[in-house]
Amino acid sequence: MFRYAVLASGSTGNSTLIQTDVANVLIDCGIKTKKQMLSALSSCGLGYDDIERIYITHSHGDHIDGLRFFPEEKFWTYPGMLDGKFDTDPDHTFEFNVPSVYKDLTITPLRLSHDVPNTCGFLVESQGKSLVYITDTGYLRDSVLKRIANRTYYVFESNHDVAMLYNSSRPAPLIRRIHSDKGHMDNVEASTYLSNLIGPDTKEITFAHLSEECNTPEVCLETYEKVMTAQKGEVPEGILVRCAPAAEVLKGGDYLSHD
Repeated sequence: MFRYAVLASGSTGNSTLIQTDVANVLIDCGIKTKKQMLSALSSCGLGYDDIERIYITHSHGDHIDGLRFFPEEKFWTYPGMLDGKFDTDPDHTFEFNVPSVYKDLTITPLRLSHDVPNTCGFLVESQGKSLVYITDTGYLRDSVLKRIANRTYYVFESNHDVAMLYNSSRPAPLIRRIHSDKGHMDNVEASTYLSNLIGPDTKEITFAHLSEECNTPEVCLETYEKVMTAQKGEVPEGILVRCAPAAEVLKGGDYLSHD
């Protein structure tokens, strides 16, 4: 069994559950209220005590605000990532591009480009399946692209529509920051990357971290179809493509075949 569930996705909070027969881990824990976190976990048949590890991508609040609901010995981070915020275990650290094994999971941190040092994504592998978790990055390095090609599941940032961003009421410095190499991927960038990454093993794409002001699921999915048609001549068949809601649980992987 390889299941995943995006528990929340966006500027108000991010957290994704990875579940196998023997392991329950989170990537990020930015859900801000205990009630919402418990409700999200309950929808997957779990409680707080069932979460064994929490892997953190970076130190922005929408990715770590919910850590206060969990004991610090469950946190796994890049060295120094949470200094001054939590007293983390110095032995519970990871390095970029170095796989580590936890039960039946192999987890490889991937270096991303965001306005916080040492922001990372993850490649999670188990039982012949794999999940790529990429959010909060302005672009992807070639070394990362080589590792994440033809994976089973993608949880992939598609933060904004460029025209909506530049026509928004946001201050000019914020717009420049979002659309920079240390900001967030836009719809066209995300779908263009994916057009070169997906392969015969790919089953699901979940677009994540959509801006509530500068994007919509409809615009995101329309862009995906246009880019795929331009890049590949058609929209690939047999791949489930969805957008993760901001505050509702979206299940994938073996959840879909067993629920």
